Amino acid sequence: MLNIVLVEPEIPNNTGNIGRLCVGTESRLHLVHPFGFVINDKNLKRSGLDYWVHLDVTEYQNVAEWLEQVSDQSRVFLMSSHAEKSYLEIEFQDGDWLVFGKESVGLSKEFMALFAKENQLTIPMSNKIRSFNIANSVAFVVGEAKRQISLK
Repeated sequence: MLNIVLVEPEIPNNTGNIGRLCVGTESRLHLVHPFGFVINDKNLKRSGLDYWVHLDVTEYQNVAEWLEQVSDQSRVFLMSSHAEKSYLEIEFQDGDWLVFGKESVGLSKEFMALFAKENQLTIPMSNKIRSFNIANSVAFVVGEAKRQISLK
């Protein structure tokens, strides 16, 4: 099972869509506070539809509490539009942690510094945009990781 981590998500619709994706791909969702919404927000429920009840989701009050759950930091991959290495260069494994930052600014430099540079990944994109929508980004990376894992 893949572990999808959203650090300080701000937009309920994105989190709902990602939750639905996690149910469909049998991935776990990890949400790190603070949030930009209340977890029972009607927009979150609308975008997650009736799938939210099937979601394997855990909330953490802060990054330190989440980090206690990670036994192997080499299998934590941070997604950032500022990274140099593409997610397409990684050999994903079952149980990997795929970490995404808040919609407005991504992951902080302080958070990124907690992990090795080779674990910082980007999604290749045209220079005409700054970034992809977070729900789309999660779908790209989860899709590739699931594809690789299914081949093993």
